[in-house]
Amino acid sequence: MNLRWRRRPDGSTWGDFGPDDELGRLNLLTPEKVRQGAAEVREGLTFCLSLPLDYPGGNVLNPRRHPPQIRPTVRASGRPNMNFPVCEEVPDVTDVVSDDLAVLHLQYSTQWDSLAHVGSLFDVEGDGTPRPVYYNGFRAGSDITGPSTPEEAGSPSRAQALGIERLAERGMQGRGVMIDLHAHLGEDRVAVGYDTLRRILDADGVAVEPGDMVCLHTGFAERLLGMNRNPDPEIVHNLCAGLDGRDRRLLNWITDSGLSALIADNYAVEVHPALPGDGCCATLPLHEHCLFRLGVNLGELWHLTPLATWLRANGRHRFLLTAPPLRLPGAVGSPTTPIATV
Repeated sequence: MNLRWRRRPDGSTWGDFGPDDELGRLNLLTPEKVRQGAAEVREGLTFCLSLPLDYPGGNVLNPRRHPPQIRPTVRASGRPNMNFPVCEEVPDVTDVVSDDLAVLHLQYSTQWDSLAHVGSLFDVEGDGTPRPVYYNGFRAGSDITGPSTPEEAGSPSRAQALGIERLAERGMQGRGVMIDLHAHLGEDRVAVGYDTLRRILDADGVAVEPGDMVCLHTGFAERLLGMNRNPDPEIVHNLCAGLDGRDRRLLNWITDSGLSALIADNYAVEVHPALPGDGCCATLPLHEHCLFRLGVNLGELWHLTPLATWLRANGRHRFLLTAPPLRLPGAVGSPTTPIATV
């Protein structure tokens, strides 16, 4: 019996990959999937799938997340370490040095969500008391730690388990599969359920197999680029498709497909706020299903339009995807600079 849980959520993968597993469905990102991804490289063309990390600009999408701040480090003398002539400290040398630091909100722009990003209140002990837990029963307060009161707000936090470094250690390289929602739905804000997704998959001949990393192209990130770091809130909150996290058949498709990661160029992969639900339920139902139940990492705000355009023009939907996050132990999310190779 797993000592961290006595009862697991219905339809979850908890324990399927071992009692202490922190990878979830990344266990399906096998050497064979890497070989399959490499087999998709025919032209040797690469696509950068990251927005500039100071996009979208401002904090319209999320008031708690802000653009990066970059500034120089400081030398022992107090002099900023930018365009610094080292001869000021060492006579007759020619070096000129610049060195900087970044204050970075890890999920501001193109990003990965770790499995420590979203958990749920769940009766993990089977005693009738819901407790805050994460994938595979890892516990809030002991495995994912940090401050909980306003007075502690500046104190450190740390994912002792399920942190973003697990993705970096895995490598995040394998076969990517593009689902081009934008080609069929345009830029209308549409909640995509199973029926719509199935129609698009069939129309484009897209097949998703276990271990694939699935990308959803909606056109959202491309529109953000056109707003030049000054997004209009009336536009961005009513723009482009997202998955309907309330559609049980859609969630079942994610489960049954065996995909190892789910990625989109929009803000949250799913429509947010979610459509109304029956009774008490998660505000981010697809996040709960993927991160909490299945162990499927989510990628958000990727820049997919140039790749999606090329794939459609060339009658393809598969590619080699390489997308490690920062290897930052204890973080629950991270920027990424994904590269697709075709």
